[in-house]
Amino acid sequence: MFVTRIIAVETDEQIRETADLASQIWRQHFTPIIGKDQVEYMLTKFQSYSAIKAQIEQDGYEYFQCLANGVLAGYAGIHEKDHALFLSKLYIHEQFRGYHLATEALKFLVALCKTRGLNCIWLTCNKHNDTTLAIYDHLGFRIVDEQVADIGNGFVMDDYILMYEI
Repeated sequence: MFVTRIIAVETDEQIRETADLASQIWRQHFTPIIGKDQVEYMLTKFQSYSAIKAQIEQDGYEYFQCLANGVLAGYAGIHEKDHALFLSKLYIHEQFRGYHLATEALKFLVALCKTRGLNCIWLTCNKHNDTTLAIYDHLGFRIVDEQVADIGNGFVMDDYILMYEI
């Protein structure tokens, strides 16, 4: 069992650590789902050091690291809008999956929503990401819609939109 801590990403070092972890997780988890080329494109566009730094400094995103016994095991990226919390990113390294770290992260985010007076958490998840969709279902998220978003370079995100009511 792990002692879990969730801490805000505030320094350049934490941003670099988060981007490095994103690179590991995305290549391992998403390559079989969306292919290597789209993974590499999305890492650069959304999960690189410069992308995360810009999201935090310019776009109003907040990032959090999930530590398991002091080891960086995962991270979350969020954005508050219209009385709701957009969970842009929640990723756990494969070595730490199955230990309920996503549950701990959700508890943290629900408490954050209550503190901020937000009424729901919503996210997008690839329609073919069956394992993750099952986890979100188990956590209480429900599919409320779907979308296909053009992200450039000939790639699209073919996602379900999921919601968790607070």
